Amino acid sequence: MYKLMLALAIVPALPFWGHAAEVLSSPGPLQRGVVMNKRAAFTALMLLLSSTIALADDNPILGTWKLKSFVREVTATGEKYNQMGEHPNGYLSYSADGRMYAILTMDNRIKPLAANPTDEQRVKLHQTLQAYSGTYTVQPDKVIHHVDISWNEAWTGTNQVRFFKLDGKILTITTAPNKSPIDGREGQTVLVWEKMKGPTQ
Repeated sequence: MYKLMLALAIVPALPFWGHAAEVLSSPGPLQRGVVMNKRAAFTALMLLLSSTIALADDNPILGTWKLKSFVREVTATGEKYNQMGEHPNGYLSYSADGRMYAILTMDNRIKPLAANPTDEQRVKLHQTLQAYSGTYTVQPDKVIHHVDISWNEAWTGTNQVRFFKLDGKILTITTAPNKSPIDGREGQTVLVWEKMKGPTQ
């Protein structure tokens, strides 16, 4: 993919280098200045592409992941349970532009018959949802989500620390100790995600 991107960037520049060669065959101050300016622009483009490629290669969690399990462990008792049900739904995505999003829902959510849910239905729908987005910072064993929008405004403006382990296409994320947004008890959550295939994979 990155080789293709590099090729697409280089190919349009080939005619320009042919023109540059013609100009150099009859050099003059103006012609040399034009060629040098174009050469500088081309070099800057290559540096930008190489830094983008390096960023992508150095980011092991880049891409979109589908939730497989969501297990909560309560600190006080050691109890472990599937807090969002046996078959939770969710997606987690990290993009090359430095942004991420996460959206998770419990299994067996209610499905209102009308487009405008009742107040009671709205409460239940909110209680079975977690969603937020922001920028992120990757470190060797953890990723920090810098939340700038969320389903629970208390999370907006916070830094959510997530420790991760990668095993092939499986990403396991463990939260730092926190109070659950669902029941308020102190504990940690272990989330298992599977890498989604791209449209050409």
